[in-house]
Amino acid sequence: MSRAATTRDRARGGRDGRPGRGDVPPAVTPLKPRRRRARRRASPRRRLLTALAAAAVVLGALGWLLLGSPLLAVRTVQVDGEAGLSADLVARTAGIPEGTPLVRVDTAAAAARVAALPQVDSVEVTRGWPSTVVVTVAERVPVALVVDGGRRQLVDAEGVVYDTISGATPAGVVPLDVADPGPDDAATTAALGALTALPRSVRTEVTGLAARSADDVRLTLTDGREVLWGSAAGTDRKADVLGALVARIEAGDLAPATTLDVSTPDAVVLR
Repeated sequence: MSRAATTRDRARGGRDGRPGRGDVPPAVTPLKPRRRRARRRASPRRRLLTALAAAAVVLGALGWLLLGSPLLAVRTVQVDGEAGLSADLVARTAGIPEGTPLVRVDTAAAAARVAALPQVDSVEVTRGWPSTVVVTVAERVPVALVVDGGRRQLVDAEGVVYDTISGATPAGVVPLDVADPGPDDAATTAALGALTALPRSVRTEVTGLAARSADDVRLTLTDGREVLWGSAAGTDRKADVLGALVARIEAGDLAPATTLDVSTPDAVVLR
């Protein structure tokens, strides 16, 4: 190998590609290490404030929806269970203005106003979301009729005198003769207890009911027969005995009688 070739080799580098002794390696700029971005973590206080703010927004929206939004305001007053009363009368008496937020409806006050109607036995007022108030009434059922100063008044099974009528007496309503009709009058409750305890077959034959006292209850049947009932004691037993007597008389098993005395049900007297 010539000296000239050796010199060229040194200039270009070693034969194996490694730099020769006289070679100067190129300058190398070192890479800067990547910095990791630090994640910012909210403090517990900041998270709490954010949660409280979100809750306040939600509560405010709900409050507006319940108290101010027309979406949940009264648009209909629905009346159920009425018979003799008109639905319009019940709705007006309930006194719930249209447009009132449903959550602000005082159901107890509305029920008290409707309960003051004489014909109402019980009432329940409920909210029907999203825009209805439901008034459910149970009206009194008349069983007797009393005459007071020319007025014909209906009486329910509890002895409550609740309505004045004109015209025909309702079907199944029996004239009641007592001195002081009312739920607190012993004679009234004894007479009505006798009437309501009767089997249907006998009750439909009753045309009159009288009680001079709580111990002297009398019934009149369609054919003029009189039933001496006596006091309120043993009412159910007396009702069973009277039913059996009437059935036997109608079947011809017993001779007809104008007076059936069941005041002592185990010692019946027929006259």
